[in-house]
Order: sequence, then C-alpha cells, then structure tokens
Amino acid sequence: MRIAGMASNRGRNLLHLADAAPGGAELAVVLANEEGAPVLEGAAERGIPTEVVVREDAESRADHERRVLRRLEGYDVDLVCLDGYMRILTETFLEAAPTTLNVHPSLLPSFPGLDAHEQVLEAGVAVSGCTVHVVDETVDGGPIVTQEPVPVYDGDDVDDLKERVLYDAEFTAYPRAVRWFAEDRVDVDREAGEVSVAGDEDGRFPARRLASADRDRGLRYGENPHQAAAVYADDGLDGGVVGADQLNAGAKALSYNNYNDADGALRLVREFDEPAAAVIKHTNPAGCAVADDLATAYDDALSTDPMSAFGGIVALNRACDAATAEAITDSFKEVVVAPGYTDAALDVLRGEENLRVLDVGDLGDPSSASLVETDLVGGRLLQERDRQSLTAADLEFVTDREPTDDQVETMLFAWQTIKHVKSNAILFADGTETVGVGMGQVSRVDAVRLAAMKADEHAEGKDADGAVMASDAFFPFPDGLEEAADAGIEAVVQPGGSVNDEDVIEAANDRDIAMAFTGQRAFKH
Repeated sequence: MRIAGMASNRGRNLLHLADAAPGGAELAVVLANEEGAPVLEGAAERGIPTEVVVREDAESRADHERRVLRRLEGYDVDLVCLDGYMRILTETFLEAAPTTLNVHPSLLPSFPGLDAHEQVLEAGVAVSGCTVHVVDETVDGGPIVTQEPVPVYDGDDVDDLKERVLYDAEFTAYPRAVRWFAEDRVDVDREAGEVSVAGDEDGRFPARRLASADRDRGLRYGENPHQAAAVYADDGLDGGVVGADQLNAGAKALSYNNYNDADGALRLVREFDEPAAAVIKHTNPAGCAVADDLATAYDDALSTDPMSAFGGIVALNRACDAATAEAITDSFKEVVVAPGYTDAALDVLRGEENLRVLDVGDLGDPSSASLVETDLVGGRLLQERDRQSLTAADLEFVTDREPTDDQVETMLFAWQTIKHVKSNAILFADGTETVGVGMGQVSRVDAVRLAAMKADEHAEGKDADGAVMASDAFFPFPDGLEEAADAGIEAVVQPGGSVNDEDVIEAANDRDIAMAFTGQRAFKH
C-alpha cells in the first residue's frame, strides 16, 4: 500500500508511519501546504519524495485542492493520511482522492477542534486518547476507524497530555488503522457513515482489545529488590488474591512473588470439588492432595516435598479449621490463602509473626477468568485458560494391561494437577496425592528423573513404588517411560500422539505398565 501523507507542520505521525511501515505500507510522498514545514526535512532524510502546495491569496479551497490532487497524480497512492493538515477538505478533494484518514487527539465525538487537550483538562475527565477517522467535509467528523485511550493523571498540563496522547495513543492507533487498510480488512460505507473491520466481530479475540485496571497498591519491590513493582486490580472479579482481605494486619504486606505464588496455588485447589490443599514454591506445586478432610489433604500435600515447602505458599479450597492451621504452622510458610477461617484457626495463624493470612471469600466458578494474558516485548499473548477436566470416558487405554479403577482415579487427579506444573512436567501420584513432581525441565527424561528423585529422597511416608505417572506431553521415545518403570511406576497417563507411540506402548507392555492416552496435552509455560 502506497500512502500520500499531508501535513502542515512537524508531521510526527507521518514520519512514524514511514518508520513503522505497518502492514508493509510505505509513504510514497509527503505533501505540505506550508513552505519550510519541518515534516519535509524528515521525509527527505528518509528518502521520501516531497511536494509543497501553498494556497495562494484569494485562491478558493476547491482550486487549491485541485492543485494538490495534480501534484499527487504521479505517485499512484492507495490511501491519504493527514497529520496536522490545517485545512478542512471539501468534496473536490475527497471525491477524487483515495480514502483519506486523519488522527485527532481526543476520543471523538468528545472534544473536537484545535484545543482538544485544553477541553479535556477543563472537563476533568479521567481518560483521553485519540481517534483515527475517515475524513469527510465536517470538522473532525467522518466514521471512526479506531481509537486508543490514555489516562489523564492528576497534575497533567497541556504539554504532559499532548505528549502522552501522541506517543502512547497516536503512535499506536494510526499504524494500526493503516495496517488494517493494507491488509484489506476495512470496509468504508460513506453513505451510511460507517466503518467495519474484519475480525471485530469476534468478541473473545477481537481485532483490537482494550484492557483497563487501577493501581491497587505499590509493592516493596518486584521479583528482586532492584525492580520496582505495583499491583493493579480489575473491579468486579471476586475470589482472587488481589482483593483478598489480609486477616493479620500486623504482618508485612505481600511481595510480588507472594502474589504470583498465592495466585498459582489458589488456581490449583480450585480444580477440585473435594477438600484440597496445595503447597506452591516459585509458582510450581511442591505438593497437592485431595482428601476427606482439609487437614489430611494438607498433610498429604506437604509430605510430597516438605523440604521444598519451607517458605512456600499454602492454598486451601475450604475454610481453614484449627487442625489444618496447627499443621500449617508446624513449619515456616509465607502465605496461607483460603475461602475463610474459623476463629480457632485464626487464633493459631495470627500467632505466626511472618505468616500472611488471606481470605479470598467465595472461590466462585474456577473458569470465570477465562482468558490468560502474557506480556511480550512489544505486545502480549492472549489465550483461553486451560479448563480441561477429563473423565474416565476421555481416556484411551492403549496397553495390554488395563489400569485399575483406583489407578484411573489417580490418573484423573494427576492430570488436573499437572496443568499447573511448568513444562516439561512429570508428576507422580498415589491415590489423590502427589508423590513427586518434576517441573520446568528442558528434557522430559530429566523431568522423570527429577520426579523420581523427589519421590524417593524428599517425600515422607510415600515413594514412587506402585505410583501413577502423568506427563504433560507425549513421550517422543521410550526412554522416559523406561526411567519411570525403573522408579517403580505401574501406570501412566499421557497425551499420546508421538510418531513413536507404538515404541512407547511396546516398552510399557514389556514392563507390564498400564497406560492411557488423553488425546490432549497440558503444557504450562
């Protein structure tokens, strides 16, 4: 796509478009209606042809526009982009030229005209921004293509707001609009005064996504003491650690890492309907268990790896009772998070000076927060949350030996838990409790070895002998399964789907291991 840029002054948006080349678009020419306009020098430095067409004294707007059009004739442009072009265009230009866009420094239709920033500040609004619109014969009218908001901060003056709108809004929205045109995704209906963008009909993953949050509190520091950090909160979402009440007011506030770990622990125990407990360390489960009562579930989770659980985060999916509180305080923990506490439990927990006690209230629907967002340099990833919850009917038994009903129950527990273990992930389980966890390895065989080591050297009162193994992805070769067999594993649940599945199944048959395929993996990165 070839663009004709038209400006009267600095044309910073046009030069930014030239540098960004959104969708492969290029500025074919920059035209100014003022001699010596700074945009001309910037264009020349980039090797972009320039034209100057000054309106002569007593020259009509239409005649001036005809001269502008003649100057543009040889450049074969597909789109016209205005940037501070201080003339209202008439039908003479708009009917002869390609689609013409302009960017205005407010969220139209509010605050049109030359003094938009002054109007915004005088109105005392909390949000401003910019609007990219198709130009018509009106002032700052025409159908809107896209908008970009920016906050208005206390103490802002015109210069502050102008700079933020330019760099945070216009430099984002104008290239976005041009890219959509370059990708042939925009339909302009001039008669109806409407613009539609292909992809905007998708409500979950729209062509453009807005997210907003308010700063809830500052933190002492981030992941490390040299990193600043803060917590931002989304209004209206309950059952999470951000809005949780801290019930021991004298304890120190949560750190950045505490929030991450507490959130991960809470997400894990929300997977289960029966009483469940998890101990999290560095966002990975050190142990997880489901039992008939909360205290037993906690003991089973802790005994998976009590050494690693030191200084960890405990999450419960039931109100914490005194027996569970007593067990938690037997060793040092950073945070306990639960949907409530008995008075007797609080008496116990409040006796621990450095333990933070969080009440998240009703856990609600575990799938309510359905999207997961991850920041990237220059963007962000967005995906659906992994809400898979398998039943026995979802498993495909692929070995000569079929698992027992108890082993199937353990497979399902292990699969719900391994969703919360960083890949590559291997989890050993017995009944509905973890035995050993191998997480975050670049080799699946090493993940098996780590889980086996944890089970045999760190677990208390249990080991890998006779346990069930879950793998978050398929085994590409039999070696991982053979390592598990050497550790004492008797049943395996894994996605399947490797080109070497038959070799892995054969190795399982040779070791008399029962194996089930889920048909779907459970990566967590």
